[in-house]
Amino acid sequence: MSTFDSLDLDSRVLQVITELGYETPSSIQAETIPTLLSGRDVVGQAQTGTGKTAAFALPILSNLNLEAKKPQALVLAPTRELAIQVAEAFQRYAAHLPGFHVLPIYGGQSYGPQLSGLRRGAQVIVGTPGRVIDHLDRGSLDLSELTNLVLDEADEMLRMGFIEDVERILRSVPEKRQVALFSATMPNAIRKISQSYLNNPAEISVKNKTATATNISQRYWPVRGVHKLDALTRILEVETFDAMIVFVRTKQLTEELTEKLRARGFSAAAINGDIAQAQRERTIGQLRDGRTDILVATDVAARGLDVDRISHVLNYDIPHDSESYVHRIGRTGRAGRSGEAILFVSPRERGMLRSIEKATKQSITQMELPSVDAVNDQRLARFAQNITDKLESGGLSVFQGLVEEYERTHDVPAAEIAAALASMAQGDQPLLLQPDPEPVEKQRRAPEREITGSDSAVFRVEVGRRNRVTPGALVGALANEGGLSSKRIGHIDIRDEHSLVELPSEIPEDMLRKLSKTQVAGRGLRISRAEGEVLERGGGGGRSGRDKPKPHRKGRNSPRPAENKRPARERG
Repeated sequence: MSTFDSLDLDSRVLQVITELGYETPSSIQAETIPTLLSGRDVVGQAQTGTGKTAAFALPILSNLNLEAKKPQALVLAPTRELAIQVAEAFQRYAAHLPGFHVLPIYGGQSYGPQLSGLRRGAQVIVGTPGRVIDHLDRGSLDLSELTNLVLDEADEMLRMGFIEDVERILRSVPEKRQVALFSATMPNAIRKISQSYLNNPAEISVKNKTATATNISQRYWPVRGVHKLDALTRILEVETFDAMIVFVRTKQLTEELTEKLRARGFSAAAINGDIAQAQRERTIGQLRDGRTDILVATDVAARGLDVDRISHVLNYDIPHDSESYVHRIGRTGRAGRSGEAILFVSPRERGMLRSIEKATKQSITQMELPSVDAVNDQRLARFAQNITDKLESGGLSVFQGLVEEYERTHDVPAAEIAAALASMAQGDQPLLLQPDPEPVEKQRRAPEREITGSDSAVFRVEVGRRNRVTPGALVGALANEGGLSSKRIGHIDIRDEHSLVELPSEIPEDMLRKLSKTQVAGRGLRISRAEGEVLERGGGGGRSGRDKPKPHRKGRNSPRPAENKRPARERG
């Protein structure tokens, strides 16, 4: 098995990988990184969650000229959420590269910050196809010194109607450049792009071998309102567990979280890459024999850890990829025993949750955080049990005499004296949790799912074929401005003066007003519910393809026909 040390990465990039707790490269990383470092084009077939972002980001960062300010790498992503996620990954991996800048550009955001960022200079641009073309048309994006182009989730860009934009960008970049194309599936249109625009690419196909044991129950808690530490405390107080590993991302957090748990009365210990082997073995021995119940660890520190009494694994920080998740939760459920896995997921990490579910082919159930009443019931029960245990242990005669003497001389009931002694023993830590504050009423978004005829409605937008609008432009605008998943945008019927779009029927009026102001093809959508018009359903994965111009493929750098040029506009 290869290691990151053997992949010839820049030493500063390798340092970050070590600090992040990465142990060995995933399958896609082990095959892709050496190929890209050698300068060869790549076609990679891999699901999201297999670590493919690092597979292309690490070699790009290792070969950057940090003195140059013009873009040297361009990553195309189908959605603004993925563009932001990829840009953040580049920033994280470049922590020790002075002078590095990455800039995400996508529709739905004003041009001002993007234009400022482009003027300042960035070595890596991560963008959605429509907005990249807009900047090319404006002359604000200079790709003359581009050396690397990545097409991330190419099949999703095809499904969203962006493939013509992708081809135009491919024709706009220098002929001598390295291209990496990643796609979960390989439809004919994606294979044609590979054959037309990539130079003798290495084909790398990684099938997910990630699987979780069926005897491990998996749950997640959506991080909101309650702080993660408070949420962890509630779970530890109410959940019945034997021993638990709490996984965090950084060495520093292992120490900080351990101290906070100890201050709250839990038996916790930390292990990380800085801890000496002898101390590591002592800590694991204490976990094994029951002197420690909670181990706070990084991925690299937990390598080879096998303790039968571990009943729970809690992912305090979500892992970077699905393979890491599988390795983490595999620490429980050993030798046929049942195990519990809990995952904390922030709103921005929901995509990673879906990737883990897809890769492991298992659904992760949302859990309810233990209520204040449940926590307080447990605390009161423990308080009563502690009294019982102490009474049964005996040896209280001295203290009993002191209490009786105090009761006689101060004329204070024994119950009040006992309460004062209990308060002294409790210290500054409150015995009971305070009730949660009343939640602020907010509009709840409907769960993302494929829309069907029973929960969809037809909407009219005031742009059509004469405005040269495309299904991809409409999808991008609706997704970026309205926050709708592309899965929730159904069929699109583009007509001469307007278009009809199938959307969820429950869209609130305030969102419709916001969408109405969105610019597509230089015009406002002015979206409204269609009255009396019937949407004609075309092919192409739920989008009507009747208005799409035929693809133009005369060569890598051949110009696009003049009639197909489109003005700058708000798009995905």
